[in-house]
Amino acid sequence: MSKGLFRAAVALMLALALFFGWRAWQDWQSGYDPETVVAASLQGLQEQNVLVPFTARYVAVVTSTQSRLGLSAKKTLIMPGTVRYELDLGKLKQSDLDWDAAARALTVTLPPLRLAGPEIDIDAISEYRDGEILLTLTDAERTLDAANRRAAQAELIKQAKATTPMRLAQRAARTAVEQGFAMPLKAAGIDATVTARFAAAPSG
Repeated sequence: MSKGLFRAAVALMLALALFFGWRAWQDWQSGYDPETVVAASLQGLQEQNVLVPFTARYVAVVTSTQSRLGLSAKKTLIMPGTVRYELDLGKLKQSDLDWDAAARALTVTLPPLRLAGPEIDIDAISEYRDGEILLTLTDAERTLDAANRRAAQAELIKQAKATTPMRLAQRAARTAVEQGFAMPLKAAGIDATVTARFAAAPSG
């Protein structure tokens, strides 16, 4: 066999290999149905159970006072605590997914975030007191301590529910879920847009 003929044969074999390899790649990709990939992604997220996309630390400063027998006492409590923002992935259902085949877009409706905590940083708690006579002679200190603890817990939750941290937590949750669906779709060779959203709160 001449060198020219040999080179032509090799070129033909390479061309055929590339052609059939490309066809096999197309067939492999075409075997992935977007809705099947989405369903598998949903199952994977559900198995994670709980996603914690955001945590934040807050500080409550509360003061309680009490008057008895013409005397008064006051205690101020400074209490730091950490709140976790959780997304219950187990509540995600197939009905929460909307696949638009024409637009190649997936919309995911998320359950509301829930707050876990606050986890109190006991070592960082500070207290200030005034009215030693009443605090020493009566149970006013115990009463003020209980009132301050209740008020501080409520204050930490109030701060955690404020507009800015809730917006940050929701954004982090949406991003995490969008990636959870987009990455498997991309890995399967499916070009799609994924949008996660929270359902509007009921009015009234």
